[in-house]
Amino acid sequence: MAVALGSSRLPIISLSRHTIPNHKPSPVTPRPHKPLLLRFRTSRRQSLRYLTSLGIASSPESIAWSLSIVEFLKSKGFSDHHFSRLAAVCPAIFTSATDVHRTLAPVFAFLANDLSASPEQARDFVLRCPDLLVSNVESHLRPTLCFLRNLGLRNVGAPTNLNAHLLNTPLEKLVSKIKFLESMGLSHEEAVGVCVRCPAIFGYSVENNMKPKIDYLVHEMERPIEDVKKFPQYFAFSLENKIKPRHLHLKKRGVQIRLQRMLVWSDEKFYAKWT
Repeated sequence: MAVALGSSRLPIISLSRHTIPNHKPSPVTPRPHKPLLLRFRTSRRQSLRYLTSLGIASSPESIAWSLSIVEFLKSKGFSDHHFSRLAAVCPAIFTSATDVHRTLAPVFAFLANDLSASPEQARDFVLRCPDLLVSNVESHLRPTLCFLRNLGLRNVGAPTNLNAHLLNTPLEKLVSKIKFLESMGLSHEEAVGVCVRCPAIFGYSVENNMKPKIDYLVHEMERPIEDVKKFPQYFAFSLENKIKPRHLHLKKRGVQIRLQRMLVWSDEKFYAKWT
């Protein structure tokens, strides 16, 4: 039958009523993603700020060098709050003049092997005397240690302020104190005995401390040099603030007592005793 195109309409097919039987949608397989890598790059400015926060002054050219030293010291038990003291007392530690392997590592090996210091004790030695880190082991630290031990000084391995600074004292400076006492009339054995009983003497200046006090002891106080053998701690007291005032106070009252008794008493006890 012929169909007149102009008068008929094409049927509308509804897709909802014509489905494909037993058809299931294909599962969607997720596409693999490449792992997301985040890379952080510390800028020079950030590194410089970090060093500044530690109290370390560093130039842009030496940032990497300073950071390597910080990293090494942290491996030895140092914390961020320790670096301000190290940098303030001995800024040379963080300069290009200091090398981790040739300068720092030998010092820690010396403390561990020659002094049997634990990592914590080695750190304490350095904190008490940061200059140890820039001292040469073979020409400085080891000869000084051997000299002190040969004198009979005990407990050099204890990480005290005195021991740390003694280790960093040049050998010729130690010898000069013994020679000075010998020049004052003591024998070598007596001079050594004085220094061993009061090792702080090794850190005193001959010209500014020891000589003026010996002169005052002998010429003004009219005491024998042997008094120093009995009481070597005499050198530890201030000439102007303690020795002279107390001597003059007793002299006015016609009193003469042992040197130790004159100096070790507190002001309250001393002046109450001899009013």
